[in-house]
Amino acid sequence: IQGAIMSRSTGILDKTLSRGKQEVNQSTFAVLYSEIIRYAQKRVNTDTELHDRLATYGKFVGERMLDVIYLREKGYKRETKLLPTLIFIKSVVWKNLFNKEADKLERSNDDQKTYLLIENSPIVNSFISIPKDKPHLNCAAFVAGIVEAMLTSCNFPCRVSAHWHNGTTYMIQFEDSVIARECS
Repeated sequence: IQGAIMSRSTGILDKTLSRGKQEVNQSTFAVLYSEIIRYAQKRVNTDTELHDRLATYGKFVGERMLDVIYLREKGYKRETKLLPTLIFIKSVVWKNLFNKEADKLERSNDDQKTYLLIENSPIVNSFISIPKDKPHLNCAAFVAGIVEAMLTSCNFPCRVSAHWHNGTTYMIQFEDSVIARECS
């Protein structure tokens, strides 16, 4: 068959992972996120279980987003030191996820293996009404799961939890091995 033109359809794997359109409509995000919380709420009995469930959902997102963000931003070159990795999450990751940087990154004065990532008004809490009988409920546990998965995937095992303090504070507690490796 001479002169025949074969057309090849492009599949999803043939497309580039370029930046594309980064903005998501806030009302769409609000509906989706509130449904995630409602789904999790129906499957738990306590606030602690709800935090754990939201963090688990966040870990699922964080593990997948990390590779995409590193590929887009750094040509897949990863940091190997703790502080540059934390700064990368505070700035680049936050810009990719929330279209702004996190407000502060601090190291705890009391414990050298604890860092605090502070966000004054997280978008994930903007559309959530906290019941008066559950004042400690912080739905930003979802974002804490994202951060924990990203740091753990970068070989910095830790636990991340969301707390109400100066807005929302993500408390990052690294394992002793991470601090020992950084000090050597």
